[in-house]
Order: sequence, then C-alpha cells, then structure tokens
Amino acid sequence: MKTIEINPIIDNARFTRFHWMVVALCALLLIFDGYDLFIYGVVLPVLMTEWGLTPVQAGALGSYALFGMMFGAFIFGPLADRIGRKKGIAICFVMFSFATFLNGFATTPTEFGIYRFIAGLGCGGLMPNAVALMNEYAPKRARSTLVALMFSGYSLGGMLSAGLGIYMLPRFGWQAMFFAAAVPMLLLPLIMWKLPESVGFLVRQGKDKQARDMLARVSPDAKIDADARLVAVDAKGAGVPMLDLVKDGRAVGTFMIWLAFFCCLLMVYALGSWLPKLMAGAGYSLGSSLSFLLALNFGGMAGAIAGGWLGDRFSLPKVVLAFFAVGTVAIALLGFNSPMPLLYLLITIAGATTIGTQILLYANTAQFYPLAMRSTGLGWASGVGRTGAIVGPLLGGSLLAAKLPLNMNFLAFALPGLVAALAMGGFILWYRRDAGLAQASVADTVKMQTVQAGLSR
Repeated sequence: MKTIEINPIIDNARFTRFHWMVVALCALLLIFDGYDLFIYGVVLPVLMTEWGLTPVQAGALGSYALFGMMFGAFIFGPLADRIGRKKGIAICFVMFSFATFLNGFATTPTEFGIYRFIAGLGCGGLMPNAVALMNEYAPKRARSTLVALMFSGYSLGGMLSAGLGIYMLPRFGWQAMFFAAAVPMLLLPLIMWKLPESVGFLVRQGKDKQARDMLARVSPDAKIDADARLVAVDAKGAGVPMLDLVKDGRAVGTFMIWLAFFCCLLMVYALGSWLPKLMAGAGYSLGSSLSFLLALNFGGMAGAIAGGWLGDRFSLPKVVLAFFAVGTVAIALLGFNSPMPLLYLLITIAGATTIGTQILLYANTAQFYPLAMRSTGLGWASGVGRTGAIVGPLLGGSLLAAKLPLNMNFLAFALPGLVAALAMGGFILWYRRDAGLAQASVADTVKMQTVQAGLSR
C-alpha cells in the first residue's frame, strides 16, 4: 500500500488562519500559565507581613511551585504521549487553575505551599505539551518565529499578574489574586473545542479520518491519495541514554548548555519572586514595586520575539551570549540609585535578556544535538534548568536574610548571567574548534582520495 508522510505536508504548508488559531490558543494557555507562576512574586510582600515570614521561609515557599513544575514535566509529558496532547493540556490546565484558586483559601504557609506544589505540577506539564503542539503544526520556514510569538504569552501572563496586583491588592487583598485564577476555567470548553489534537497522535492511534481532516485544515492545497496510508515520522530517539549526550565530542558542549540553562532560569525566578520585595524594601511603594514586575515581563515578551528574529538571521549562540552579557550589566545596575526612566529601562532590558533568552536556549539546544537524541538533550537541559529555577527563590531569601545593601543583592543576581555568558563563550569556541576539525578532516579525506585516484591512473 502506498504511504504518505505527514511531516513534509505540515513543514511545507502555507500559513493559514488555522496556524493563527493554534498560535493564539497556545499563547492563551501560556498567559494563564505565566499568571499562575508570577503571582507569588506579586503577593509576596503582603504575605511576608501578614504571616510574619522570614526571607528564608518566603524563599522556600516560592520554590514549592517550581518543584511541582519539575515533576509535572516528567509526569505529563509521557502521559500526553499516551492519551493525546489535547487531553494532557486540559488536565494540566484544570489542575493549576483549580489549585491556584484554592490558594486563596489558605490560612497557613504549609497549606499555601501544598496548593502551590499542585499548581506547579499543572504548569510544568502544560508548557512542554503546548510547545510540542505548536512545533508540530508550525510550517518549517516560520517555526522559530511562531514559537517565539507563542512564548510571549508567558510574559503577558506575568504582566497581567502584576497589573491586576497593582489594582486588586490594595482594594481586595492577596486572596482575590488567587480567586481570579478561576476565571480562565470558563474558557475551557472553548479551548477544548478549538484546540487541535496532535495529528501524529491521531495517526498512531489509527484515527485515519480525523488525521486526514486535520491535514486538510493545515494544508488545504495538499493532495492526499484516498487509498494511501498516513505515517508519522517520530522525531524521538528510541531510548537514547543520557550518556550519549556526552559521547562523540559532545561533552563540553552539553556541559556548557546545562550551565547556561541553570543560570538563566535561576535569574528568571529569582527576579520574578523577589523584585517587588527588593524594590519595596528600597523605599518604593507597593504599586511602583509591582509596576517594575510589569516592566520585567514586558521586556521578556519583547526579548522572546526579538531574540527569535535575531536567532534566525545571525549565529544563535552569539545572540545568546550577547543577551547574557547585556543582562548581566543591566541587573547589576539595578541596585544603584537611578532616575525612574532609566530604572524602568534597565528592568525591561533585564526581562528581555533573562525571560526572553529561554526560547533562544531551547532553539540552540535543538540545533546542537542530532535528531535521534534531540528530545533527550532538550529534556536533560530543561531538567537542569529547573534546578536553577528552584535555587532562584531560595537564593533571594538567603540574600534578604543576610540584610545586604540593595546593590549587593542585584550583583548576586547578576553573577549567574556572567557565568552563563562565559559558558556560551566556551560553547562558541568549542563549537568553532570542532567545526574546524571536522572541515580539516573532510579536506584531508578529499586530498587522500585525490592522491589515490592519481596513483591508480
């Protein structure tokens, strides 16, 4: 029987309203995801006062959701492979929305932390499934740009959280911020109606008619023989062990990528959790402190889009290096007395070069590893990054407990950016050397074949 691969059809499809719908729905999901994650930084100053939390206790409480995210990615990624992306996303969406809603009823830090952990499970499972769905349906020539646009929803969620906090905290208290998380659940029927299922999953499940209907929406111009059997090329390596990531000269590159991921997510969640509290401690009002978090996430959205555009046109590792270097300087300068316009500019740049750099790191990692081990490489890099995300709030709490000057706190937050920049510099030098050796090897092989051909004549 004749077979037709679905991947080339999707890769070469022209951009249609269907693609815009997938981008919009995935971005909407990440808006809710980002709201739930950044909400802790918004309410933290109020919680510390109301519950009498020490900085160390507040930092530990902030890490509960991040522990949940780490486990959620490991649990709901494989689960969605078995039950479908659409069902997996719906489960995660309901889980983090409902758990965040319950946070509004918490009366003790322990109860609050349990709900945050459950919310983290849902957030950690939703993001990779939404990214995978977007990657599957995006035409190849626009894939980086579309994923960057989708990721901007994450920063929009952080902006929404900070914006609502400015209005709601003084009027309704911190509980209202969590009660508001129930509103997105009203959109669940619409999301389940419009969100497409993974066409690869439909093919693997033998749901041929649904898969054909979906391909017709993806590429209306494609001609699919009615008698042909649809097949999906699985991009996953079959059980690629972690040790393969450090074989064949990849050890240095893998370590540098892991180090960059760890430092990047440490900075993202340290700033997201502690920026309002640090600025409030420096004498700014609660409203002004939350507006700084708004600027941070606006910068993250702009950085994700600009970084995706630059990464498609220039050397991606060099763009990542430049982002980390600029971010290090911007974060370090936050601790000094600056005019308000300059302060907002520095915070926006810090958001662009930390939150926005996440998407560049994922793209760089995907390009580094061969196709057979790409999923394994991305999974391990993301897992190492999650440990940095857990360390971030803990680091901020320890710094505040030490009662250091404001500039020393931000210098400590900037230090991981310097380490990440050095790691990407090492990656570029190693990658250039390795490419040079590969080219030399090819040249030597060609030369030897030429000599052999001459001798044979």
